[in-house]
Amino acid sequence: MAIIIAANIWGKGMIKIIPILLGVAGSYLVALIANACGATAVNASGEVTPLMDFAAVSASKLVGLQQFVIAKFDLTAILVMAPIAVAAMMEHIGDMSAISATVGSNFIEDPGLHRTLIGDGIATSLAGLFGGPANTTYGENTGVLVLSRVYDPKVVRLAALYAVVLSFSPAFAAVVNSIPPAIIGGVSFILYGMISAIGVRNVVENRVDFTNSRNLIIAAVILVCGLGFSDGLTFSIGSAHITLTSLAIAALAGIFLNAVLPGKDYEFGTDVTDGRSGDFGRY
Repeated sequence: MAIIIAANIWGKGMIKIIPILLGVAGSYLVALIANACGATAVNASGEVTPLMDFAAVSASKLVGLQQFVIAKFDLTAILVMAPIAVAAMMEHIGDMSAISATVGSNFIEDPGLHRTLIGDGIATSLAGLFGGPANTTYGENTGVLVLSRVYDPKVVRLAALYAVVLSFSPAFAAVVNSIPPAIIGGVSFILYGMISAIGVRNVVENRVDFTNSRNLIIAAVILVCGLGFSDGLTFSIGSAHITLTSLAIAALAGIFLNAVLPGKDYEFGTDVTDGRSGDFGRY
């Protein structure tokens, strides 16, 4: 985390553009040195283990194909995965809002939230045909945009191509899995913190009136649901056990309250007054 902050605040040129990569690489190098010096870690079971374990790396092939299976219809699996798809849809909407604020372009109108959601839905459907889970937009990448200030879609497409190529390397996957949790935690501090900060900035820039009881109640319920249901909400339908994540619960609660509570809601392309909610049309 310290490397990321230093590179982003005091770095120049390319260093300022790739603070996340420098942070991970620099921390990994420090972890290698500490591991060579005999540093240990305590796992979730309380066992003392080496800081880094390269057994999986040495046993992995440099190039390998994924194990594909023929998908089959299973109602239980569908009921289990459907709430995850709903949560991913809510995350998609939030990420589009955050990215619009970060980049300074209104992606909710152009290309349009309806188009991006359709694209996400088609991708999730294709993933399901191959036995994969629902796709997610990975909101932490919004933090990467804030830090790097690289907004060109060509860069994202190139990164996607790299990801596809590297997915056929079990050895690379094993190296990534060898990264100590402390490094991932440090990076997550910055990235997820950026997402929260962008959300607060959206509220401020859109002049949401929190003296209005309606807005205050909706925001309070969303926050409590998001933080309080950290383990999600599990219920059963027949033999299927379905879990709604805290994100899905908070989003559904906010949508429900916004629909049933009396008062004015925001309108795209209008000024925000009279206690209305945010107005993404101003981006």
